[in-house]
Amino acid sequence: MKELLNENDIKRALTRITHEILENNDNIDDLVLVGIKTRGEYLMNRIASNIKKFEDIAVDTIALDIKFWRDDSRKTDVEPIIDYDFSNKKVVLIDDVLFGGRTIRAAMDGIITNGRPKTIQLAVLIDRGHREFPIRADFVGKNIPTSQKERVTVRLAEFDEIDQVTLT
Repeated sequence: MKELLNENDIKRALTRITHEILENNDNIDDLVLVGIKTRGEYLMNRIASNIKKFEDIAVDTIALDIKFWRDDSRKTDVEPIIDYDFSNKKVVLIDDVLFGGRTIRAAMDGIITNGRPKTIQLAVLIDRGHREFPIRADFVGKNIPTSQKERVTVRLAEFDEIDQVTLT
């Protein structure tokens, strides 16, 4: 196991991602952050906290469970209720690792079922390549070229009691 990012590296990456989001979205009044459960939700909360600290604005945040929209695993029977209208919003979708792109595709399906956003941008802590769909991140903490056999593990203090990214 090789440590790729430690607590300070993750904090710096999220600070940089936050600044890039703010630079690319002049007016953040219609900005909404959507974190893919589980770790994407925690990253979303950290980015929202950074935005509040940097701009003194609390942006809308939505935690999204994408199981219903997955195409590569067993779906849940009941479509989740998302009590938010994404119409004309600038959505920043947030996840921990971008790999094949199936999770992101499912998340976009979930968002679009609840309105037509102006844009959907993607922020990820780690981009490891190996796409199955033509999806790319707009904001990346770190690009980590990997083989198919390798595994990237993101641990966050809110869920795993430590901030760390490892490669095994």
